[in-house]
Amino acid sequence: MSNTFLYFAYGSNLLAKRIRLNNSTAVVKSIGYIKNFRLDFQRYSKRWHGASATIVETNDSIVWGVVWELDKCNLPTLNRQEGVQDNIYHAMSVDVITPNGTTLNCRVYQQCHNPTEYMKPADLPMDRKPSPLYLETIIKGAQENNLPDDYIKFLKSIPNNGYKGEYDISLSLIED
Repeated sequence: MSNTFLYFAYGSNLLAKRIRLNNSTAVVKSIGYIKNFRLDFQRYSKRWHGASATIVETNDSIVWGVVWELDKCNLPTLNRQEGVQDNIYHAMSVDVITPNGTTLNCRVYQQCHNPTEYMKPADLPMDRKPSPLYLETIIKGAQENNLPDDYIKFLKSIPNNGYKGEYDISLSLIED
């Protein structure tokens, strides 16, 4: 039995500083994408002051992310970070395709209540827009892990909600 598990991150946990706040054993295994899902934003996060990311089943779409290998001792901290106990996210298993064509079976978190209607990022209503810090954390993580340029361009096209107040998480996450 392995003492580790694979986790596919597509939101703020793309950024190494972010995932390691609560999950010190996280090591990048690869980057990759999941098929037939789209990135979307739904539930308001008090921590981030905006909508948080989720994945929604959608034919002919892909979501890029990072495959982290974590010690099983970090499973409870990851579940807590994702709000599993509060029914914010639930864990599921997905096949991640790496750039060299390898398929890795990974744990991923999806919001318990996802949007039913597809909207282009530019058309998201204010209550479904992420905060500037949250979106910047996702983009920095995508850049840090060399996700494809066209996917980073897509992330940069997502409008934020313009929040300018205090955050419940360290601003040092995105400082170089």
